Amino acid sequence: MQDNKTGNSIAAKLRDYKELTKFTLSFTVVFSCVICFLLTPANGYNWLMITILFIAGMLVTGSANAINQAVEKETDAVMKRTSKRPVANGRMTVNEAYLFAFIAGSLGVVLMVYFFNVTAALLSAFSLFLYAFIYTPLKKINSIAVLIGAFPGALPCLIGWVAGFYNDEIKWTGGLILFAMQFLWQFPHFWAIAWVAHEDYTKAGFKLLPSAKGPTKFTAVQAIMYSVLMIPVGILPKYVGMSGNVSLWIILACNVFMVVQSVRLYNEMNVKAARRVMFSSYIYLPIVLLALLADKAQ
Repeated sequence: MQDNKTGNSIAAKLRDYKELTKFTLSFTVVFSCVICFLLTPANGYNWLMITILFIAGMLVTGSANAINQAVEKETDAVMKRTSKRPVANGRMTVNEAYLFAFIAGSLGVVLMVYFFNVTAALLSAFSLFLYAFIYTPLKKINSIAVLIGAFPGALPCLIGWVAGFYNDEIKWTGGLILFAMQFLWQFPHFWAIAWVAHEDYTKAGFKLLPSAKGPTKFTAVQAIMYSVLMIPVGILPKYVGMSGNVSLWIILACNVFMVVQSVRLYNEMNVKAARRVMFSSYIYLPIVLLALLADKAQ
C-alpha cells in the first residue's frame, strides 16, 4: 500500500513539473527551433544532435515558463484556465519553481555551448531572460508587452539556425528571415488568444490587446496588418535560395488564408471569429515550417 502511495506521489509530482514547463507550449516552441536547425545549409538528419537540441530547448523554454508561473502565482490563481497550475494551486512553492527554473535553464544553456556554439547559447539565455523578466511583468503594465514578447517567441527560429552552424562561420540571412516570419505570425496569433480570453485576462489585470477598450476594430485592423506583412516576408526564403517554388506557393496560400481570417474578424467582431484566427494560426506555423523543410534547397 505504501509503495502505491509513493508511486502515485511521484507520478503526481512529475505531472506538476510537466505543467510547470507548459509542456505543450514548450514543445511547439522547440519544434520551430529544430526545424530551423534542419533548414541550415548542408545540415542533415543527425538524430543525436536533433535530440540534444530538443532536450536543450525544452530545458530553456521550460525554465522560462516555470519563472513565468512563479511570478504570476497570484494572477494565475484568479483565472479559470490557469488556477489549477501547480504554483497557483499551492501544490508547488514559488521557491521550488525557481530552483527548477535555475537548474533547467543552466543545463539547457550548457548543452547549447558544449554541443553547438556560444552564440546559440547566448541567444537562448537572452530569450529566457527577456520572456521571464521583461515580458512577464510587463503584461500588467502595458500592451507593448506583446511586442516585447514577440522577440523571445521568435528567437527559437534564430537559435536553431545559428546552432546548425556549430562552430563554423554563421550566415545570418536565413535565420533572420525565419525569425521575421515567426515574429510577425505572433501578433494575429496572440491577439486572437487575448480576444478569446479577454474576460479572464482582464480579471487578472493583464493588458494584452492593443486597445485599452478591449476587443475593438482597432485590434482586428492590427491583426490584418501583421497578416498582410507576413506575405512579402514569406516570399524571402525562395528569393534568397533557402527553398523552392512548392513551398513558396504553400506559404503564400497560408498567408492569404491568415489575412482572410483576420478580415473576417474585422467584419464579424466576435469570439467565434477570433477563435478562427487563433486555430488558423496554430496550423499555419507547422505547415509553413514543414513546407520549407520538405522543399529545402540542397
